[in-house]
Amino acid sequence: IVISQRTLLEEEDMAQADKTFPEIVELNVGGQVYVTRLETLTAVPNSLLWTRFTQGSPQELPKDSKGRFFFDRDGFLFRYILDYLRDSELFLPEFFKERRRLQKEADFFQLPELSRRLAAVSKDSLCAEDSGEPEEAELTSPVTSSSSSSDRTTVRSPGPSSGYITIGYRGSYTIGRDIQADAKFRRVARITVCSKISLAKEVFGETLNESRDPDRPPDKYTARYYLKYNFLEQAFDRLAEAGFHMVACNSTGTCSYGSNDPGEDKLWTSYTEYVFSRTHKVFCLFVCLFF
Repeated sequence: IVISQRTLLEEEDMAQADKTFPEIVELNVGGQVYVTRLETLTAVPNSLLWTRFTQGSPQELPKDSKGRFFFDRDGFLFRYILDYLRDSELFLPEFFKERRRLQKEADFFQLPELSRRLAAVSKDSLCAEDSGEPEEAELTSPVTSSSSSSDRTTVRSPGPSSGYITIGYRGSYTIGRDIQADAKFRRVARITVCSKISLAKEVFGETLNESRDPDRPPDKYTARYYLKYNFLEQAFDRLAEAGFHMVACNSTGTCSYGSNDPGEDKLWTSYTEYVFSRTHKVFCLFVCLFF
């Protein structure tokens, strides 16, 4: 009887544990993994995360193959949602161009005050970019009803979206002994992207492969990104659509023989870089002086 009672108690404890969430929660948001505290996820009453993690149970939420709670949303933008929940402040990186998408995420996670303020900042940013002056807006946190300065949230994204992006690629081809013969070009192996993280993501979006430098903050720089396609024209089209212009380029090449026989075809290998720039301030100044 003692053993049976102890077994029942253990089963009740296990059943109770299955209905509660751990203090440290692991999330998989669109393939991006986040680890945070349960109290952070439930910081805003009546939000979607508050409802899921206070009114539901772990068994009701979808999980990935490693048991992490899964949300099929934008994993990159979720970091700003989580920052907002952590300390009631949100600092957007400079040249941030995804306010509307972030506002959509705020709507999904049922953060109406954050969504409303992001909408207001999006409208103000148009005027700020036209004037060339940095924008600054404040967000009132919905976490508490206090009006003290500690409950104010600041969203900043200074200045126009100027910057530089360097595109590089390696190519190789062979030329036969007859110089008039057609060259046999080989496929371009990889097109690399060097720039600020936020700028690269703005221009190339889903075509950008971040596997060699994942989870890098948007305000940092990288030289390890590359594109998911092998045609330079596709990269140039995206840069042109985003307002970039080529300002410099350089190329190097080497030649070798396929074997020790000088009569064999020559193998040429080249590396080329193209530097693109988007400088709205200089353009606006030129227009003002011209007119």
